Amino acid sequence: MAELKYISGFGNECASEDPRCPGSLPEGQNNPQVCPYNLYAEQLSGSAFTCPRSTNKRSWLYRILPSVSHKPFESIDQGHLTHNWDEVGPDPNQLRWKPFEIPKASQKKVDFVSGLHTLCGAGDIKSNNGLAVHIFLCNSSMENRCFYNSDGDFLIVPQKGKLLIYTEFGKMLLQPNEICVIQRGMRFSVDVFEETRGYILEVYGVHFELPDLGPIGANGLANPRDFLIPVAWYEDRQVPGGYTVINKYQGKLFASKQDASPFNVVAWHGNYTPYKYNLENFMVINAVAFDHADPSIFTVLTAKSTRPGVAIADFVIFPPRWGVADKTFRPPYYHRNCMSEFMGLIKGHYEAKQDGFQPGGGSLHSTMTPHGPDADCFEKATKAKLAPERIADGTMAFMFETSLSLAVTKWGLKTCSCLDKNYYKCWEPLKSHFTPNSRNPTEPK
Repeated sequence: MAELKYISGFGNECASEDPRCPGSLPEGQNNPQVCPYNLYAEQLSGSAFTCPRSTNKRSWLYRILPSVSHKPFESIDQGHLTHNWDEVGPDPNQLRWKPFEIPKASQKKVDFVSGLHTLCGAGDIKSNNGLAVHIFLCNSSMENRCFYNSDGDFLIVPQKGKLLIYTEFGKMLLQPNEICVIQRGMRFSVDVFEETRGYILEVYGVHFELPDLGPIGANGLANPRDFLIPVAWYEDRQVPGGYTVINKYQGKLFASKQDASPFNVVAWHGNYTPYKYNLENFMVINAVAFDHADPSIFTVLTAKSTRPGVAIADFVIFPPRWGVADKTFRPPYYHRNCMSEFMGLIKGHYEAKQDGFQPGGGSLHSTMTPHGPDADCFEKATKAKLAPERIADGTMAFMFETSLSLAVTKWGLKTCSCLDKNYYKCWEPLKSHFTPNSRNPTEPK
């Protein structure tokens, strides 16, 4: 595969044209009477027309045929994709899942769309407020099929296997330890090369942003220059009556047939695009004296709510870094949170749960449910010599954190058969170290 090219920068106003058709972008206007190369002009709006300039999102696409050229949509089976948050009763327990099983290609071919499984979520699609967490489990490429989401943005986190993603804006190659965002309404198709697994955070009605840095200053965390946008690439390919466009609309799946590939955009310009990011580029900020900074310092992207400082969802990572805090219990502390925390593991061993929490699995600590390091981690950390040490080398854990109280689906609690019913036992060995007659416990030398 030839190396793909990208444009760098988060949220930039960009322009791109396929080099096979130089000059395909109109000059000086968006919608000329006749476009270069006799293309059709089509605008894709990701925000209301009247949004302030700072939040207005739209792109102009110049394509061989407009996307309206299709047969009527008809409802199709949606498998394990759902937005019904009342399938089963609520469960406030700490939940952990073993690695989700990928179907064998020798038994059944499953592509990206048919391999979507909703694990948990909250909110309402019709009012554009909420989110869902999905797991994708697939073994085959999408052939003459594409997908677009009318309900929200997809933040895709591959864990096993790379994805070649075709979009209307061009192609992106996505590997584990990278993420991508396919924003609302953008058509895309996914090629895979092996049995493939990953996580998706879907947000309704809002878009992901870079978090504000405040006292951190101008630099740090995820730098805008490291986000990559595909360059224009088109295919003029006919599939008479045989190309399927799948749409997720109000939580349901619909399919339509058309005669040609939807990836027929010769040129585009705008600020509403798909993009990807390599997590290795994250500039870690950390405590260098004592105690912990809040995990919000590890936020890569945020989807804000209408309440200042409160997110519909944050995407947070726990990358390799140095631990140097003095007189401090260094692993994550015991905690009860007004937010809900879903965690996944791309690779390695998470510091607070060396056993049981595995790549390709996950955990959910719901609103105000207590959680923290297991008993073994606590005992080791309280006795450790506090020299500078590398933390999480070879590891990448992440968290989808939300202000919403998440409901787990029937698939997540029962059908997937991956729920670890012994998770609670990792805290059972915790014992009292209370010394009522000695205020100053013995500290590690």
